Amino acid sequence: MNKIETVSLDRLRESHEIPSIGDDLLLFEEIQMLPQLDEPRRMNCIIIGVCTDGEGGYTLNESKYSIKSGDALILTEGQIVNEIWMSDNAKGYAMLISRGFIDEIFKELRDMSSLFLLAREHPIFPLNSNELSKLKEYVELVKERLTSEHYRFKKEVVRLLIIAMIYDIGTAIMRVMSKEGTDVTVNTKAKRCFVQFIQLVEQHFRTERRVSWYAGQMGLTPKYLSEIISSTSKRTPNDWIDKYVTTEIRNQLSNTNKKISEIAEDLNFPSQSFLGKYFRENVGMSPSEYRKKK
Repeated sequence: MNKIETVSLDRLRESHEIPSIGDDLLLFEEIQMLPQLDEPRRMNCIIIGVCTDGEGGYTLNESKYSIKSGDALILTEGQIVNEIWMSDNAKGYAMLISRGFIDEIFKELRDMSSLFLLAREHPIFPLNSNELSKLKEYVELVKERLTSEHYRFKKEVVRLLIIAMIYDIGTAIMRVMSKEGTDVTVNTKAKRCFVQFIQLVEQHFRTERRVSWYAGQMGLTPKYLSEIISSTSKRTPNDWIDKYVTTEIRNQLSNTNKKISEIAEDLNFPSQSFLGKYFRENVGMSPSEYRKKK
């Protein structure tokens, strides 16, 4: 396999009779209905889910995660997910939201994007009973609109409901991260810079690994960018860039049959040896050793 296929909302909609808005939003009322992937898939949507009973798990970007009753999960675009499993008594629900629809939603959100980016490091987080109850109410309201045949402003109202739901999810994320010692009270300018930086890295990490390039795109000096990113996320800009690059290399080594030289070309390394040196410095072994181990 030389290419990692994407999670396709249109194919899921065609194969499942579930409430939906075209290919923009799918509502799985039973978490066990989520597709059991037979091979790795790259996310081209956002999944917001809640487990209300039982347990389950999955592999995300080569890391294994477990989910249990009372946990919420957020899986964002671009990540590689596979090995999904659910216990026989697993219950819950999940929304799959397209990139285009989530972009519309984020235009109307304030100060939530940075929290969702931080949540990439913690895709599973526990909810208290009040938070679980609120999210269930949102799901019921969304379902009601989706299943109303003659409701004229279906998409507009669902968008507003999801905005409200995301604010409540953001509050839960802030509670969890504050308890873990992550600073979620940084000033708004720093948050905006962090979000912009991560979005640029997500778009350009395959071709650009220089902090100075990202600083130039943002109209900042490399030193100032480093100070902002470090204070906001407790990681340096280089740490974030290296994380995205090495994650993509690991995914391609594990989930494709590409030659290492082809991966090096795909990620704009001058040669296979440059990629090998970079990977060893960041992962602690050569690409060949990593592939053999996997």
